[in-house]
Amino acid sequence: MLELKDIEKRLSAIPDPEIPVITIKELGVLREVTKVDNKLIIRITPTYSGCPAMDRFYSDIEDVVKELNIENYQIQMQYDPPWTTDWMTKKAKQKLKAFGIAPPEYKTSDKNAVLGAPSIVVCPKCSSTNTELVSPFGSTACKALYRCKSCLEPFDYFKCI
Repeated sequence: MLELKDIEKRLSAIPDPEIPVITIKELGVLREVTKVDNKLIIRITPTYSGCPAMDRFYSDIEDVVKELNIENYQIQMQYDPPWTTDWMTKKAKQKLKAFGIAPPEYKTSDKNAVLGAPSIVVCPKCSSTNTELVSPFGSTACKALYRCKSCLEPFDYFKCI
């Protein structure tokens, strides 16, 4: 029988389908893995309402659970508290930058960032702050498209949510 920590370790390694360099644990989507009355309970939180990746998270979790020959389990959606970019690990933000996506610059407690006020976004390629917003929507709904005026490269910015 696998230890709970071993199960959580396997689940924590599931990659985000939209940004495969980070895992669901690093993203902050995997909230809790527990056992209640011999039933494995896996709690996940959607990054936002209607996030298309949630179906994939769910099926990837089921795949891992089945690979581990666990039959008595339940995947629960935890909506409260709502997901925030504050839950992303430092490692996830470093991986985003290395992948060419500017990580969220602020905490959600910074009301200007949450309300969409202009902010300084650092280019993940050359680290310049001489950047401009091209579109509030990037390759996915949780990202905005920016351009660096120094290196002239476009890049996604993971919005502060």
